Parts: sequence; C-alpha cells; structure tokens
Amino acid sequence: MPAPLNQNLLDTSTPPIPEAYAWTSRYHGGAGPLMNMAQAAPGSPPPPELLARLGAGAADPLGARYGAISGDEALRKAFAVEQSSVYGAEIGAGEVIITPGCNLAFFVAMLAIAKAGDNVLLPAPWYFNHHMALQMLGIEARVLPMRAEDGFVPDPSVAEQLIDARTRAIVLVTPNNPTGAIYPAATIARFADLTEARPIWLVMDETYRDFLPETHGRPHELFRRPKWRNQILQLYSFSKAYCIPGHRLGAITAGGSIVPELEKALDTMIINPPRPAQSAIAWGIGALAAWRAENREEIIRRGAACHTALTGLNDWRVSSLGAYFAYVRHPFPGKSSIAVAEALATKRGVLALPGTYFGPGQDDHIRIAFANADTGVIAQLPERLRGLQI
Repeated sequence: MPAPLNQNLLDTSTPPIPEAYAWTSRYHGGAGPLMNMAQAAPGSPPPPELLARLGAGAADPLGARYGAISGDEALRKAFAVEQSSVYGAEIGAGEVIITPGCNLAFFVAMLAIAKAGDNVLLPAPWYFNHHMALQMLGIEARVLPMRAEDGFVPDPSVAEQLIDARTRAIVLVTPNNPTGAIYPAATIARFADLTEARPIWLVMDETYRDFLPETHGRPHELFRRPKWRNQILQLYSFSKAYCIPGHRLGAITAGGSIVPELEKALDTMIINPPRPAQSAIAWGIGALAAWRAENREEIIRRGAACHTALTGLNDWRVSSLGAYFAYVRHPFPGKSSIAVAEALATKRGVLALPGTYFGPGQDDHIRIAFANADTGVIAQLPERLRGLQI
C-alpha cells in the first residue's frame, strides 16, 4: 500500500489550462491556423529597452545572491510611489511586498489570514487558481454568486447573508477574471464597509488594473480610508502590464502589522523574489509609462474588436467584456461548456476555456481571452464560431 498523500491536495482540482491545451492535439487545421484564446497571456513581448535591462540584470553577479524577503528596496519604493499616485493616498515602501507572481501573493495572503476550517467568500465565477489555493489549504470557498443580469458584479447585501463566525475574508477581483467585469468604486466601498464592521479582511486582486480605460478614474478609494491597514490586502501583478509573465513578479500592499506574518510564509517558500527582473521593473515603472499606455490602448482595441466580432452571431452572446476577457454565453442549451469548448478547439481551431472551470453555475458560458490575439485574428472569430456543430 502506498504512503498516503495530503487529502486536501488530492481533493484539489487539477490545473485546467493543460487539460484544455491537450484538445489542440486533435485539431488538424481544417478551419485555419489555431487561434489560442485560452490563457491570459500578453499579446506582445516587452519593449527592447526592458528586454535589455532584464538581460543585464541576469548577467549581474549581485542578482544571483540572496535578496530581501519582501523584495529589493528599489522596486518596493518605485511601486509604492506609483500606488500612492494611482489611489491618491500615502503608501510607503514598507507596506509593499514583492512576490514571485500574483498567484503566490494570493496563497500567502490566505495562509496569513485563515486556517483550515475557516471560510472565505469567493465570488463565482471565480479565478480557478484562487479556488485551488483555498482547497489545498483546507479553507472553504464559500460561493458568492454573481449574475449576468447584474453585469457579474457581486452584491454586498448577498455577501452579508453568507458571513458567519468562520468567515475570515471576502475576495474581489476587478477587473475580473474570467468575466472582465469592472466593479464600481461605490460597490467596492460597500464591501469595505461590510468588512470594516467585522473582523474580516477584504482582499482585492487587481491583476488587470492597468487595463482600465483612461477615462475610468481612480479604481477605488480603499487606501484613503483611515482603517485600511487593518483590513485591506491588495494583490497586483507586473506580468500583464510589462508583458513579463515568465519572470514571475507580483506584489502585496498591506499594513505594517501583517507584513512580518506574510514574510514568514514567503521565507519558507521562496526566500526572495527573482532579483534580475526586480531591478528592470524598478526602472520601468517610471520609464515605460508611455509604452504601458500604448499597450493598454491596444488591449482595449482588441476588446472592442472581440465585442464587434461576437455581436449578433448565431445566438452567441457577450455577457461581459473587459481587460483581457470576454465571457460569452454559448448557443447550445443542454450541452456542457466543456463539450462546447472541446469541440471549438478540435473542430474549429479556437482554444477557449469552458465556464465550468470557473465555478458552479457557469456551464452556459465560455471565456475568450482576446489579449494575445491581434485584431486581424479576432476578426476571424465569427466564421470559426458560426461553423461549429456539436
């Protein structure tokens, strides 16, 4: 008899991206080149100046040495300045932790604020890695349902009814993955009021913040609240804004009292985040502002092209769209979203993800990630989807 494994890990769903990618081995090109619209990947490489600095950082012997658990001071300072500017608040470098990607930021945040047997309110549809992390930790992911008719924006009054003595946090993701929905600042404020009145954390994943339209204004006012340091944790990713997902850099913005606890977890996992990319991004935060703005506008153009391509198409319906994603209701009632997505990949050469991957009640949707496809590729979507038969 083999030695047993951790049951929480065994009960955790398998990573969905590899499962979806496996479908493409059965596509033989009949509809044209494969259109990979599955993963939230940047659609272009970093600019040459950033690539050069990444290379120089890798060649620097100092970059091969251990660094600070919370990240190198130059990046923490530069990011704190940017955070302060974006949110109109005073955020110090000591309130910033650099992490190897935003997924790990979420994992250590959950480890710091909850334990096995506790629960965390997770709006559904959810980002599947968030759900997987909670499963591994033995923390209940309590479903906070979101509805297409509400624009997939969670309702604080519904959340309030779900809170009990074991609730440790509410998680919000805006702009949202998988729906692209952007939560209004007033709604976010109501969630903050809800958690501020109780010993509960509000965890804000803002991985896609940099792709809000320029006219949107300040994403929220959380960092201007006097008590934010006691109950707000904000997560961020450098991967999308700088097109460097392979370099794994994220960040947590948190009050000073929780920083040492987060550092405990990080020290046991990674000791310090990757150093060569830190020096490059510390430079890039200021130097690449214009490039980042151009990149944001290009992604917005791709989103608009995706909306145009899908509008009025054989009963396919865009339920929500924003940042990197279109969340689309498929026109095959009674068919599972997995069956639809698999057929789309194997028969029509479009790789997208089934709604089932994103939680309960999502079987009538698929997620199309348009950021890594240019507008010419996106324009081919109508013909590919129109010809799908199941």
